[in-house]
Amino acid sequence: MLERLPPFFMSGSEPGYLLGTDSLGRDVLSRMIYGARIALFVGVVAALSTGIFGSILGLVAGYYGGWWDRVISRLVDIWMAFPPVLFAVLLVAVMGTGLTSVIAAIALIDWTRFARVIRAETMVQAHMDYVDSARIGGARRLATLFSEILPNVLPSIIALLMLEMGIAIIVEAILSFVNLSISSDDPTWGSMIAEGRGAIHFAWWVLLFPLIALFLTVLSFSTLGEGLKKQFDPVLQ
Repeated sequence: MLERLPPFFMSGSEPGYLLGTDSLGRDVLSRMIYGARIALFVGVVAALSTGIFGSILGLVAGYYGGWWDRVISRLVDIWMAFPPVLFAVLLVAVMGTGLTSVIAAIALIDWTRFARVIRAETMVQAHMDYVDSARIGGARRLATLFSEILPNVLPSIIALLMLEMGIAIIVEAILSFVNLSISSDDPTWGSMIAEGRGAIHFAWWVLLFPLIALFLTVLSFSTLGEGLKKQFDPVLQ
């Protein structure tokens, strides 16, 4: 009796279902809120894993140079030859569904973004006068890397982290859309979009509201990253 109830601003709606219900009578708003927990967990954990691994490789390649740079740069080139979304689908299909597999797949495909950007930033910082002063003062190379160079590339890392969180949420939604994320019994934005696609002509709200939530979340992370970079970048200050 509660299937496909319209949102509160349409005639025929029920007071307890602000964004309507789906074909099984489930509340769209409640499922979106539960799906937000899954999306944010995947975004934060996957972005942190990707950022730590990729940033360390970028710092090492940009600062030490030589064969370190050649090996890491070639590895990045090889990894970027694979289409990222198809690579993620393949990894999840091999490892099995579940949040752990989704997070691992995102971390394995997206670390190259951090490695490339941080490598370029580190190469620029490594030729600055403050690095030469630290070397003349007797600081070891590893200590100089983490105490002098890392704080100056940290704004870029933060901005990339925020961007990566949005990308991770999109990838999780894509995997959920093709039923390769968590169990279909758990609501995710991607599975809600997939379900709403089949009922778009008579229950469009099932598709539209998760899409809006996905768009606003990714936009929010991108805007937050730009703001944090401006806040912590010593050059802009």
